[in-house]
Amino acid sequence: MAEDTPAAKTAEAAAGGNEKPVRLPQASVLRAANKRKADLSIIVGLLLAIGLIVSALFMGGTPQAFLDARALMIVLFGTLAVTAVSFNGEDFKTGFGVVGRAVHRYEINLEMLSKQLLELALIARAKGFLEMKKHEAPLRPNAFLMLGTQMLRDGHTGEEIARHLGREIDAQTNMYHKTAAILRRAAEVAPAMGLIGTLIGLVQMLAMLDDPASIGPSMAVALLTTFYGAFLSTVVFAPLAAKLEHNAQGEATEKRLIINALMSMARKENPRRLEMVLNSILPPRNRIRYFD
Repeated sequence: MAEDTPAAKTAEAAAGGNEKPVRLPQASVLRAANKRKADLSIIVGLLLAIGLIVSALFMGGTPQAFLDARALMIVLFGTLAVTAVSFNGEDFKTGFGVVGRAVHRYEINLEMLSKQLLELALIARAKGFLEMKKHEAPLRPNAFLMLGTQMLRDGHTGEEIARHLGREIDAQTNMYHKTAAILRRAAEVAPAMGLIGTLIGLVQMLAMLDDPASIGPSMAVALLTTFYGAFLSTVVFAPLAAKLEHNAQGEATEKRLIINALMSMARKENPRRLEMVLNSILPPRNRIRYFD
């Protein structure tokens, strides 16, 4: 049975007596919906790919033959240098922090977030925007939502909130896509640097045909640079770029939910209508049924 609090009665009456009573947000739902944690899919995927390759090397009996500092230096530092030339220093520096988000990302529970937004809408409709401030403790981890509720209390219209927060989404999405572009550029450059290393090794080998002892090391550089370039491109850079683009899409969906909820609150719309709007944004598997 729902708790018979004054806030719940007021919210239910404001919507015609048919809405689900307000559950005051004391369970930190938004904190659970936006918790930072390690992305196991990318960690497990990278470890599995590396493990398979290393296992194949050991099965061949000579894993140490695949270790060459010169080949690694050509591919790794060459890729970083050429990629850095393609972008400005600020984008490159920011990209390191953004890549960290691909591994330690916010786990977004869209269903829980949507239910919390509906509860806030009920509180705002029943008792006004100032009442929401009393329930902000569990909302503080979500800086984007906190900014929006503050704009509501400051008297901004729904359209003003949408414009301002929309620019926030654009800036964040642009940051993700720039970093993904850096990684994709690195994925293109790494095999090319491997080819350059291969040519260097072949030239050195041909120049020293009269010294059989030097042919082996030169050939190792020639082949290993291609191996290192293909490995970095396929196993590291390209998957990280795809993961960042996926995360950008997920966070944009979260923020679109918040913007639409704030606009609905600013217009004092019925929360039932807000539920339909949120469900139109949510992926089918995450759609909710809050009201009976």
